[in-house]
Amino acid sequence: MGQSVAMDMILTGRGVSGEEALRVGLANRLVEPGDALAAARRLAEELAAFPQRCMRADRLSALQQWSLDLDPALREETRAGLEVIQSGETAAGAGRFAAGAGRHGSFGD
Repeated sequence: MGQSVAMDMILTGRGVSGEEALRVGLANRLVEPGDALAAARRLAEELAAFPQRCMRADRLSALQQWSLDLDPALREETRAGLEVIQSGETAAGAGRFAAGAGRHGSFGD
């Protein structure tokens, strides 16, 4: 969210609707009232089904990048990516993709 919206919320203390939270980037998805727990469980199951080394390396890279200059960030991304490749997870994922999994949001077996 931008500084203007953040400052508005900080200084006024006003509440925001789900729609506004989504629009300004405070939330990244909405569900119907009462469906939050089920939606969170579905998301957790989706994430758990992904190749974990790759996903965790990507997550860590996204978190660490903010404190690094470009060259160290690229070195760390390369190091982590090579670890994932050496684990065999990348080759296994490429094989599943070649067989049709992961295309157009289809991650089924």
